[in-house]
Amino acid sequence: MKFSKTSLADAVLIDLSKFEDSRGFFARTFCAETFGREGLVTEYPQANHSFNVSKGTLRGMHYQKAPHGEVKLVRVVQGAIVDVIIDLRPNSPTYLKWEGFELTAENARTLYVPVGFAHGFQTLEDNTHVTYQVSHPYTPGVEGGLRWNDPAFNIEWPLPVSTISDKDASWPDADIDRGIEI
Repeated sequence: MKFSKTSLADAVLIDLSKFEDSRGFFARTFCAETFGREGLVTEYPQANHSFNVSKGTLRGMHYQKAPHGEVKLVRVVQGAIVDVIIDLRPNSPTYLKWEGFELTAENARTLYVPVGFAHGFQTLEDNTHVTYQVSHPYTPGVEGGLRWNDPAFNIEWPLPVSTISDKDASWPDADIDRGIEI
């Protein structure tokens, strides 16, 4: 695995080391020992799978509040997404900055999303499957969210939104002056 820093503090893009032959390829997607050497979280008690029917589907921007914050390892196993993260950690040098990453089944990249980040994605293809491991199980009542088109962040989504849940469409704008409870 190759670990690359992103423009956001502590977020990492992971490329697989593929062993290819006439059958296709084999690659390790996670190794606790390797992640530990990189200073990354190594325990993920929950794994999730998101199936998205339509191109342009948007999910996000989600996070869990302390002490239930979660690291996410996000990967696409079919289709393609633009995965967007926002650094919500007040003491971070990249506080309130966002970055987007194209994750596809073809490039087989994994995005390491640290605790204290909002996370969301938009599908670039129909029938997209996204898997992600989380370092803390989902805890009802402690989720938070930011509206996908909040002018405080001006996220540049690649497509018009075709599908979004009522909940994700109705998250409030961030009150930057008061801070965001993470």
